[in-house]
Amino acid sequence: MTVTEVQQIAKQTMSFIKFQIKLGMSLPELRQLAENKMLSLGATSFWYWDIGAFVFSGNETTLSVSGKQYKTANSIIKETDIITVDLSPQVDNVWGDYARTIIIENGVVVNDINKISNTEWKNGLLMEDKLHSELLSFATPKTTFEELYLHINEFIDDNGYINLDFMGNLGHSIVTDKQDRIYIEKGNHATLESVKYFTFEPHIALKSLKYGYKKENIYCFKNNKLIKI
Repeated sequence: MTVTEVQQIAKQTMSFIKFQIKLGMSLPELRQLAENKMLSLGATSFWYWDIGAFVFSGNETTLSVSGKQYKTANSIIKETDIITVDLSPQVDNVWGDYARTIIIENGVVVNDINKISNTEWKNGLLMEDKLHSELLSFATPKTTFEELYLHINEFIDDNGYINLDFMGNLGHSIVTDKQDRIYIEKGNHATLESVKYFTFEPHIALKSLKYGYKKENIYCFKNNKLIKI
C-alpha cells in the first residue's frame, strides 16, 4: 500500500467521525471510534507510539505532548465545542498522518468554516488554511527545512498567533521508522526534495492561548511542484 492510500484511510476516518460525533460522547469513545474505523479500512497498526488518534477538546486543544506522555482526557463533548483529532494509521511500514480541528455548534459539526458563528474559532481555522496556502506558494524543491521553519513561524507571528508545538517544529518527513524522521525546524539544512514526503502541521493559538488549532496534510513534489496527497 502507498502513502497516498494509507492517507486515504485517515481522510475517510475523519469524514466518518464527523458524522458520528454526538453531544455527550466522551473523548475516549471518540478515539476508539476513530481507531476502530482505521482498522476496518485496512490499517494494521498505528505508527506513533501505537496511538491511532490523539483527541483534545476545549482549552486542552492548546496542549502539545509526546505520545509517550499522552492520555486521552475523560472529557465529554459539549453542545458548543472545539475538538482536535490527529490520526496516525499504518499499513505494514507505510504511514498516514492527518489532523483537523473540528467545531461543534448547537450539537452538530460545522463543516463549512464560513458558517461557524464563533468568530475566534472561525478565524483560527481560516488561519490554518492561510498557512497551508503560504506553504504552497513559498516552498520549492531547494527550500530547506530550516528556511520553511523560519518563514512560516514569522508568518504565524505576523498574524498574531504562536506556534504551540512542544518541539517547536511544523512537520516532519514520512519514513518507516519514527526515529528516522527529520523535522521542519531550525538547524535542519536538508532540502525539501531530499525526502519523498513530509507533513505540514502547524499547531497554533492566539497569543491569549485560549484555544488551539491544527491542520495536517502530507505533501510531496511532483514535476517540481508541491502537491497535497
